[in-house]
Amino acid sequence: MVPDGDGDLDVIPSSSSTRPVVEEESRPLISSSPLNNSSSGFDRSSSEDSLSGIASRWVFSLLPQPYQQRAILTMGRYRNSKVASLLGKLATDSEPGLTNAQLMLTNDDLKPVELERRQWGPWNFVGFWVADSFNINTWMIASSMITSGGLAWWHAWLCVWIGYFIAAVFVCLTGRIGATYHISFPVLSRASFGIWGSLWPVFNRAAMACVWYGVQSWIGGECVTLMIRAIWPSFYTLHNGIPGSGTNTRDFVGFFLFWLGSLPAIWFPVHKIRHLFTVKAYFVPVAGIALFGWAIGRAHGIGPIVHQPAASHGSELAWGWIAGIMSSIANFATLIVNDADFSRFAGKPKDALWSQLFTIPLGFAVTSFIGIIVSSSSKVIYGTTIWNPLDLLSQFLLDDASSAERFGVFIIAAAFVLAQLGTNIAANSVSAGTDMTALLPQYINIRRGGYICAIVGLCMCPWNLLKSSNNFTTYLSAYSVFLSSIAGVIICDYYAVRKGYYSLREMYSAHRDGPYFYFFGWSWRGYAAYICGIAINIVGFVGAVGGKVPMGAVYIYRFNFFAGFIVAGVVYYLLCTAWPVPATSEVWCEKTDEADRQFSVVYTDAEGYDEERSVGADEVELRQSDEDEDDQKIVYRDVTRG
Repeated sequence: MVPDGDGDLDVIPSSSSTRPVVEEESRPLISSSPLNNSSSGFDRSSSEDSLSGIASRWVFSLLPQPYQQRAILTMGRYRNSKVASLLGKLATDSEPGLTNAQLMLTNDDLKPVELERRQWGPWNFVGFWVADSFNINTWMIASSMITSGGLAWWHAWLCVWIGYFIAAVFVCLTGRIGATYHISFPVLSRASFGIWGSLWPVFNRAAMACVWYGVQSWIGGECVTLMIRAIWPSFYTLHNGIPGSGTNTRDFVGFFLFWLGSLPAIWFPVHKIRHLFTVKAYFVPVAGIALFGWAIGRAHGIGPIVHQPAASHGSELAWGWIAGIMSSIANFATLIVNDADFSRFAGKPKDALWSQLFTIPLGFAVTSFIGIIVSSSSKVIYGTTIWNPLDLLSQFLLDDASSAERFGVFIIAAAFVLAQLGTNIAANSVSAGTDMTALLPQYINIRRGGYICAIVGLCMCPWNLLKSSNNFTTYLSAYSVFLSSIAGVIICDYYAVRKGYYSLREMYSAHRDGPYFYFFGWSWRGYAAYICGIAINIVGFVGAVGGKVPMGAVYIYRFNFFAGFIVAGVVYYLLCTAWPVPATSEVWCEKTDEADRQFSVVYTDAEGYDEERSVGADEVELRQSDEDEDDQKIVYRDVTRG
C-alpha cells in the first residue's frame, strides 16, 4: 500500500533501516484497452496518468467499436508522418525512457541543477542585486512617495529601506527552497498546487513577465534614443514615417535596436549570465554616481527638496508611510515568487541567504537616494522637478550641450541601457523562459521560452499600452498582489506544513498515488487558499484602478501584499491541518541527497519505479490515521538515483 494522493499522511524521516516495508499491491500500468495494441503503431501505456491520457481514454471509450479501430490506425499513421518527424526534431533534450506524462513534466531545464552548474557564489548574488537595483524604475521609486504620499524626502528614503528589507526576507524564504533542492519555481509549486494545478500560477507569472518585457524594452529603447541623439542631434527631429502607429519613427528605432540587442543575451544559459550582472554591477553604479555629481555641480548644491518638510500630517502621514513601504514590497512581488529560478544555481543554501538579505535593501536604498538628490537638483537648474533621469539627460542635450557633455550623456545613457538589459533578462526573460518550460517542456526550454517572451514583448506594441491608459502601470503594479497569494501558499507549505521535506522524484511523476497528485493533479487546498488571498484584496483592487469602493476595502488594500500573503498562508495551513497532505515531516528535514546525485525519474515497473536501475532507496515513515482502528505505521518507498 502506498499513500493516497489525498490521504491523511505525515512524513517522519526514518532512522532505522530494519523497518519492514509494506509493499503496495501491484497496479498495472497498461490496461487491456485496444489502444494498447502495439501492432497498431500506437502505444498509450506511457500516458496512463497524464491529463491528455485521461482525456483521450474517456473520449476513446465513447466511440463505437468500428471507429475505435479506425482511430487506432489514424494515430498509427500520424506517428510516421512528416509532422511527427518535425515535432521530434523540435523536442528538447530530456532523459531517455520517459513516459508521455513525464515528458509533460520534465526536461533538462526543469530537473534539479547538476553539481557542475551550481556556480553562483555569494558575490554573484551581491553583483546580481546591485546590478538589478540600478534601474530607472528604482531611480524614480521615491518620487511617488514624495509627490503623491506627501512625505518628506527622508521619510520616503526610510520607507525604501524598510520595504526592501521586508521584501528581502521574503526573497530569502523562497530562495532557500531553490538553493536547497536546486529546483525552479514551476517545479516547487507542484508540491502546494499539484502536479497539473501548478500550471496556472506558472502561466500567471509567465504572462506578466512577457508584458513587463515589452514595457521594460520600451524604456530601454528610450535610452538608446538618447545615445543616438548624443551622437547625431538631428535624430531628435527625425521625420515620423509611421504617424498612425501610436509612436514615431525616432522612438521606434530606439526601441527596436534595444530589442534586437537583447536577443544575444537570451542565448546564454542562466548559470553563465552571472557575468552580465557582474559587469553591470561595476559599470552602472559608477554612471549613476557620475550623473549625481553632474547634477549637483550644475545646481551648485543639492536643491530645495532635501529642505522641504512633509506635506502630510497626522493619520494622513501615517498612511503615506504605509503606502510607501507596501509599494516597495509590491514592486518586488514577482521576484519574491520566482527567486528560486536563480537561487537554484547556488553552490550552497547559505550562498543565497546573507548575500540577498543585505544587498537588496542596501542597493535599492542607495539608488533611490541618488534619484532623490538628482531630482532635487533639477528643481534649481530648470525650475521644475524632473524625476525621470532620461528626461533630465534629454534636457541636458537641449541646452546646446558641448561635445564633452554629449559624450557624458552618451556614456550615462549606455549605462542605463545595460541596466535595463540586465533587469529585463533577470526579472522577465529568464522568468518567462523558465515558466514556459513547465508549460510545454517537451518543446520549450529556457532559451526558447526567452525568445518567445521577446517576440511577445515586441508584438504587443508596448507604446500603445503605455500611452493609451494612465492607469496601465497601476494595473500592472496592482496585479502583483495576486502573486502574494501564490507566495503565501508556497512558503506556508514548505516551512509550516512540510517542514522542509520534498520528495523530488515525485515532483516529476504523474501517478495518481503520488503525494503531489492530489485530485487529478490539482490541490484543492492550495487553490482554496489562493482564492481567499485574492478575495481579501479584490475590492480594494477595483478601487485602485478607479472604481468606487468602501473605505474599509481601501484600508485593507493598502496592506495589499501582507493581506494576500497572510490570508492565503493561514487558510492553507488550516486546511492542511484539517485534511493533512501526504509527504510531510514532523521535524525539520531538508532532504537534499536526491538533488546531489545523478537525478533520474524513469520508471517502468508496476509501482512506477525502475527498481533494476535504482542504486538505493530511502525509507520514509508515514502515519495514517483511521477512525475505526488504531493508528498504523506504513513505510513509503522513495527511490532515488545514484
